[in-house]
Amino acid sequence: MQWTSILAIYVLFWVMSAFLLLPFGIKTHDEMGIEKTAGQADSAPGNFRPGRVMVRATVLAAVLTGIYVANYAYGWITPDDINIFGNPPDPADYRHPDPT
Repeated sequence: MQWTSILAIYVLFWVMSAFLLLPFGIKTHDEMGIEKTAGQADSAPGNFRPGRVMVRATVLAAVLTGIYVANYAYGWITPDDINIFGNPPDPADYRHPDPT
């Protein structure tokens, strides 16, 4: 696998991880006992830390990319292993009706 492919996979895992981790550890102003700004939504976060989300997403994406690349190299899980529909029927098994 080329390093550019690994980098692209890492970026995809990073974005997915960042969005997955966004809601964890977030509290509203009411939960924290902080005064809200006028016009602020009740659900607005009071303790959003983007740096912490980025660090967590970086670590999770690195682990997931490592597992993906190892699976690619060693072939632990292949597409045949996750085929839940079975093999498609062979077209030679079908007979066409006689047109006469």
